[in-house]
Amino acid sequence: MLSRARSPRLLIAAVFGFAIVAIVALPRTPAAATPPVLLPPAPAASGSPAPHGGFFTGLNRKSQLFGDLFGIRTELSKHGITLDASETSEVLGNATGGSKQGATYDGLLQTVLQLDTQRAFGYYGGTFNVSALQVHGSNLSANNLDSLQTASGIEADRSTRLWELWYQQQLISEDKLDVKIGQQSLDQEFIVNQNSLMFVNTMFGWPMLPSADLPGGGPAYPLSALGVRFRARPNNSLAVLAGVFNGSPDGPNAGGDPQLFDHSGTVFPLDGGVLAIGEVQYVYPALGGIVYADKPEPLARTIKLGMWYDSENFPDQALDTNGVPLVAPLSNGLPRQHQGNYSAYATIDQLVAQNKKDPFKTVSAFARVMGSPLGAENLIEFSADAGLVFHEPIRHRRDDTLGFGMGYTHVGTGASDSDRYTAQFVDPLTPVRSSETFVEATYQYTVYPWLQLQPDVQFVMNPGAGLPNPANPTRRIGNETVIGLRTIIQI
Repeated sequence: MLSRARSPRLLIAAVFGFAIVAIVALPRTPAAATPPVLLPPAPAASGSPAPHGGFFTGLNRKSQLFGDLFGIRTELSKHGITLDASETSEVLGNATGGSKQGATYDGLLQTVLQLDTQRAFGYYGGTFNVSALQVHGSNLSANNLDSLQTASGIEADRSTRLWELWYQQQLISEDKLDVKIGQQSLDQEFIVNQNSLMFVNTMFGWPMLPSADLPGGGPAYPLSALGVRFRARPNNSLAVLAGVFNGSPDGPNAGGDPQLFDHSGTVFPLDGGVLAIGEVQYVYPALGGIVYADKPEPLARTIKLGMWYDSENFPDQALDTNGVPLVAPLSNGLPRQHQGNYSAYATIDQLVAQNKKDPFKTVSAFARVMGSPLGAENLIEFSADAGLVFHEPIRHRRDDTLGFGMGYTHVGTGASDSDRYTAQFVDPLTPVRSSETFVEATYQYTVYPWLQLQPDVQFVMNPGAGLPNPANPTRRIGNETVIGLRTIIQI
């Protein structure tokens, strides 16, 4: 019989092999029969050279700060290559609450390079992607807040690291079936509300439950994992995603900070169990559906249902291997291990209203819930977030967006029991953790197409679900008011 450590590796290798065989067996499609490729516009003809000017010429019209990068982007596009980069910088500070007050700066430079095989080699349906991250600055959530639902989605350890490295191939034309192989970050496709991505708080991207319960927080920013993802579209309303990935982005039971285990993003572990995830997506009205002039256009919605299973071991929150409370004097200090963790989730994005005279002026809503039946063993047993997004909140400000959102998470019974045992054996005044809630208001102001300013306010209630204040362990961390300003520059 195969050992547990080798079985997941062979399973992922088998899926890799199947996907590679499918790609190799895919016939080349003659160029004349291929659908149009969505790439940047072709450069101007030689008889009509693009006008040159100073760096500041046309800043209010550029979609990227450096435009064509002195002709580099045009040359790359001739060979099917696109190059994009963005810098997100922010200053965040907590005026009240937290373990201490203060403000910090943090930033993220992200670079993405993609190659379209149709334009580069005449091979239909292939996309190669590589992306890198340069994380700089400090981490307010870790230094000041100690909240579960961290204040910013770009907070991470300082590093320059590879993020994603994958190849995607259409197996059936018109996006009916495709496969993606390589190093992937699941928060780019799975468990995502499109309308929530404008917010600053981390939990509007990768949610709280997998952040706490998956090994290393799961393969999500700034981490990723080797794996294979299949996507099928049986019709224009339905899509099915399924993937198998390495069960831990930092290897089997590495513990500690997974970003330090793989500081450059180039370790590629394949011995951390298996993370399997599946998601069904329903879109209404159907993509490419008919719009009738004599009937009101239906309000669009997207519903996603999914679940994940991770075969890796995870520790009990309260008990040791003998069933004794970990904080008890007779405990051996070794947490009881549980094998196999799982969770289910649901998301919805709903267009609530659209101005008849100005279709850019809309109101959208989103919601997401996620729970795990293993609440007694996991740190988090339930998480949810929801919000409203107003596009063009001010007349004639078509590229501006206003958002109001909230997030809620509840710790598992094992974590609460651990606090009760600490009160029983160590300190009778130890608080018992329960839940944490935050609300956020944010506004994206588009200065130029390549530059956005985003003031943001968050209020966190019961930080850490009632975590003791390190400065005064007999009292909980006070409610936090976080104020910040983010800038987003498309380079």
